[in-house]
Amino acid sequence: MAKNANTPRTMESNHKVASFFSTLLFVFVSAIIAFPLLAGLTASFRPAREIFQNGMSLNLKVKEWSLHNYAYLFTKFINPKTSDSVAIADSNKYFMWYKNSLILTITTVVLTLLVCYFIAYGMTMYKTKLGNFLFFMVIATMSVPFEILMLPLYQEVTTIGLINTNAGVFLPGLCAASTIFFFRQYMQGLPKELLDAARVDGCTEYGISVRIMMPITKPAFASMAILCAMGSWNNMLWPMLVFRDTNKFTLQIGLNTLLTPYGNNYDLLIAGSMFGIIPILIIYLIFNRYLVAGMTSGAVKG
Repeated sequence: MAKNANTPRTMESNHKVASFFSTLLFVFVSAIIAFPLLAGLTASFRPAREIFQNGMSLNLKVKEWSLHNYAYLFTKFINPKTSDSVAIADSNKYFMWYKNSLILTITTVVLTLLVCYFIAYGMTMYKTKLGNFLFFMVIATMSVPFEILMLPLYQEVTTIGLINTNAGVFLPGLCAASTIFFFRQYMQGLPKELLDAARVDGCTEYGISVRIMMPITKPAFASMAILCAMGSWNNMLWPMLVFRDTNKFTLQIGLNTLLTPYGNNYDLLIAGSMFGIIPILIIYLIFNRYLVAGMTSGAVKG
């Protein structure tokens, strides 16, 4: 009599083999993803001459590393017209760009989450005849590339006088279709009986949305906060069109000015880029425990 191939011992052995190969695959993919980050981190401690000679590599010669790039970045820049160490006449622009990016990112994330939450809340909790059509229109905007909308948005921002202002940067993107979609999908998995119970207790519609539903959607807020912060912090194309004054440049635009026809300061560029990762890393560490719960919500129903 032939032995059953699906015995517990055989299944356990197959599970171990599958787990080993999946772990090996994840380690390989993680190494590929982590290499540019580690290479950039090591390059930020090396002089520009060595970067040009040896390229981006994991140079583990710690004795040759120095904090010269960071010290120079935080005190003065290289004048592109003379290519020598001449301090800029006004205050250090790097921290000014850093502050501009922080203010713009925080404002964008807070307003985007609030606007998209209330839009998704209305679409999910209140059924109307046009509800599905409006949601379809919101989702349809996700298929339109930003490059197509860029010129009409620029004309609109120019017409209403928001050029060279923070409002001109974050207002066009407050109603983010992906964020509305995510909030709506998350809320569909929540029990609607909470709303009825709150209304019976005399709670207002505003109180239901803020005091009851908003705390329940913390995982969704955390997930979207990370994604919105990354998008706003790394955004360069639209802010570069809106801002005219160098004192209002964000960090991404400011670092781009280090690449000029007179000289490419890759050592300062890499050091500034690595230091610019810190805010996004802090946001991820703060909201990490809610991230998985928010991203997997609604995957299993029942």
